[in-house]
Amino acid sequence: MKIAIDFDGTCVSHEFPKVGNDIGAASVLKMLVANGHDLILYTMRSNTNGNTGFSDCIPEVHNGNFLDDAVNWFKENEIPLFGIQRNPEQDSWTSSPKCYAQLYIDDAALGAPLKKDKSISERPFICWERVMHELAYMGLIKL
Repeated sequence: MKIAIDFDGTCVSHEFPKVGNDIGAASVLKMLVANGHDLILYTMRSNTNGNTGFSDCIPEVHNGNFLDDAVNWFKENEIPLFGIQRNPEQDSWTSSPKCYAQLYIDDAALGAPLKKDKSISERPFICWERVMHELAYMGLIKL
């Protein structure tokens, strides 16, 4: 199965432009890969060169390799990515810019299990314990 994964608030806590704190995603994402699933990083992060359009209100995002930071988080956690921002197989059948996947894990999704822990982040983030059990219930991983 192709699974699109958001980054901020999903893999790590919300700390953009920095990479946020650990919220327990790595072990579950490794289980998905070990069970034969392909992960696609699907994030609003991008590498910027000063043309963000909002750098006046958020000066720290004027220049930066923010997408690379997210990709490096996956590398550092030894989690292989099938695609970055898109499914590499979809070009053969669509020109749509939307990343094709059978499942999307995103803290902004309706019904996504969220956790609040102010010692980690001011904003809610994905509760990976609940996601892990839902993935097991769906038969996508084995606990």
